[in-house]
Amino acid sequence: MSRIGKQPIQLSKGVKASFSNGSLSIEGAKGKLSLNIPQGVILELSSDKIIVKRESEEKQVRSSHGTVRAIIANMVKGVVDGYKKELDIVGTGYKAVMKGTNLVLAMGFSHPVEIPISKDLKVTVPNPNRIIVECADRQKLGQFAASLRKIYPPEPYKGKGIRYVGEEVKKKLGKALAK
Repeated sequence: MSRIGKQPIQLSKGVKASFSNGSLSIEGAKGKLSLNIPQGVILELSSDKIIVKRESEEKQVRSSHGTVRAIIANMVKGVVDGYKKELDIVGTGYKAVMKGTNLVLAMGFSHPVEIPISKDLKVTVPNPNRIIVECADRQKLGQFAASLRKIYPPEPYKGKGIRYVGEEVKKKLGKALAK
């Protein structure tokens, strides 16, 4: 039995969960999220908790059991508290600016990079070298932050680029110092 999968998910006050046609929908203060439940995974809904069970011991069903439970727990936390990622821009002249619903990055390329922001993401730029992304959906947040970082990942010689706050970039010695 999956150790993670057998733990019940507690629903906070103000969180509504409904299950119909193989799709779970969770609604809270920060938004509404839905998930298609894979075949073989069973949900038991009550007013204050969700229990995830499986109907067989097949390998695919066993592997889905704990994963589905973890995703649902992340959804519940997301609609209550939300998720947040912060990115730093390191480099002389590199900066970020919000223009309407687009994020514009000046990263030393021949042109500025414009990224459209979807409605469920909240992007703020408190200063030109910091980007804060907030969302109720953990997967969407991580995907968007990773796509931002991919535009100019931190390089190992000077450390310039886009990185997560707290991320350490291992620097290499330059050609002159390496012997």
